[in-house]
Amino acid sequence: MHHPQRRHRHTALTRGCALAIALMSTALLPLAARAAGAESAAPAAATPAVTPNAGQVSPGTPNVKDPYLAGWLRLTPDRRPTALKAGVDYGMDPATGEFIWPKATPEVHNGQRFPGEMTTWDKNTYSKNVKVLAFYPGVGSPFHAWNNIIDFEGKRYLYIHDRDYLRIMDVTDPAHGKVVYSQGGVWGPKGSSEKYDPNTVQDYLGGATIAWSKKLGKPVMVASYEIGRYGLMQEKVEQPDKVAAQRHYNSLKGFKVFVMDGPLPSQWRLLATRTTDTQHPDAPVGQQQGSGSLDAPEYYGGKYMIVASAPDDSYALTEYPNYLYSPGYQVWDMSDPANPTFVSQVAVPGQILGNAEHEQTYLMNPRAGNRTSWMGARNPIFLPKSLEAGGKIGFGAMGGLGFYAFDLSNPARPKMLGNVNTPPSYAGTEFDNADVSQYERTGYVFTNGYPMNRDCYEPYKDIFVVDARDPARLKVAAKLPRPEVPAGAPFTSFCQRGGNFGPKRANAIGQPGGWRQGIVPYSFYNAGVQIYDVKNPAQPTIAGYFIPPLADETQLPSYTLGKGVFAIYTEYDRNIIWAFTEDGAYALSTPLLGEPVLGAPAKPWPRR
Repeated sequence: MHHPQRRHRHTALTRGCALAIALMSTALLPLAARAAGAESAAPAAATPAVTPNAGQVSPGTPNVKDPYLAGWLRLTPDRRPTALKAGVDYGMDPATGEFIWPKATPEVHNGQRFPGEMTTWDKNTYSKNVKVLAFYPGVGSPFHAWNNIIDFEGKRYLYIHDRDYLRIMDVTDPAHGKVVYSQGGVWGPKGSSEKYDPNTVQDYLGGATIAWSKKLGKPVMVASYEIGRYGLMQEKVEQPDKVAAQRHYNSLKGFKVFVMDGPLPSQWRLLATRTTDTQHPDAPVGQQQGSGSLDAPEYYGGKYMIVASAPDDSYALTEYPNYLYSPGYQVWDMSDPANPTFVSQVAVPGQILGNAEHEQTYLMNPRAGNRTSWMGARNPIFLPKSLEAGGKIGFGAMGGLGFYAFDLSNPARPKMLGNVNTPPSYAGTEFDNADVSQYERTGYVFTNGYPMNRDCYEPYKDIFVVDARDPARLKVAAKLPRPEVPAGAPFTSFCQRGGNFGPKRANAIGQPGGWRQGIVPYSFYNAGVQIYDVKNPAQPTIAGYFIPPLADETQLPSYTLGKGVFAIYTEYDRNIIWAFTEDGAYALSTPLLGEPVLGAPAKPWPRR
């Protein structure tokens, strides 16, 4: 049953620390007029007026139609990094066998092979303190996977999905799982079995969170709907038609709420649809502004939900070449899952075009003008403890804008407590995500970006250990160690293995059993799964790893290869790590978590 969204009062602009946090309640200055050019100054009295030639434009006027894109271009200098030469500017050091990393690179869409890189895909497996329970080929996609788990009637179901596919597996016995539902193409050496056009997709399951609703006495799924980040546009400055298509996107910009009467889509009932364009809550598809809801919502089945979203097109201060928005955060009241109500919008300094303070802060960021860096959120605020359980602090990874701590004790008026940033690292994303699993015990959190270019054609993406014991004074205390090359491997640097090398993400929201103290696993692309001992977060070590063979051209098209492990999902209640690769899914166990449970869990998930 669908309930039309009510119009809501927006909160006023507030300030926290020395910097402002914007809780936007009013529309910003219209930019369409600004895009036409600066006003002419009045001539001096003794100087005759000069009539401009027909068609003449003011100096510095960008040659783009979109007013927000033009405003960003007018504001920022062009500082895009130059292309580098492999073996000269970066590459293998023959004296040490170590890889010399690039200092800064543009985003590219093709491999950038270097002298000394392996010429074939490594088919070896490397493992320490990890055992393979099973491998399931072809259950995902070679690009991306979101995951969820839910228990129904004594069976456990694993969801593997992206915009172009959904696979549901019965993994009650993780060593003998089976696919019970399949939608979308299955990949092989000639590509997908079904044609997929990202420009026309409307009905899909993107980032989603499943939680138990006390009000309904049933599990609820909140699914994000956002502008696709892949396949729609490569260079926004050069593709006005693609920009216009994203402004008038042909799918929902927001989220949907479903009640789940069973594990299959035919057993889900739509409760509510909301746009994150809170200034125009009744706008139809095609007229909604902003980005939509990014990735999986931060939601635990109680009163509050947090999503990552740019609410309108003025959230435009970002360098990323194929994305138009700098997302902030929204808080929603989910007391009635059938009637979500907007509570507040959060922006950090440096996001909003047309706001002088935001623009000034943005220009002071060394990434401004590099035409490469992602600026703004890619995930919601990360909560060490849900707000309903008494949590008051949250952490936001805001790309090139840095890492933030928020006071959420009053969700209607969130306050920024502190922030920290690091020297620029581009191409690739910075501050994409945070792991807050150890915060309550230690006061430390982990945060990182991840590689986007292949063949190590960008700076390495460290996982930073942030001392957040005083959230108003965040500081980087350490880094998690880089993966070690296993003994006997035919390479001395993971860069030589080809594809992508660097961290992706650790714990995801909605994992059965929450998380585990002292242990954090990370997906690490061609370095597989790396499991960190973080009993002392300031002195972390690598306690185990699983590095699977890389797929080759006999399995998948060449343009999909080299991803390795790009997602993990951990069942802490059964001590099982699911690792998703370009060619399938691994069920893993490790003594670092404990003996795996090879049957139904003791208690159903999500928690009742």
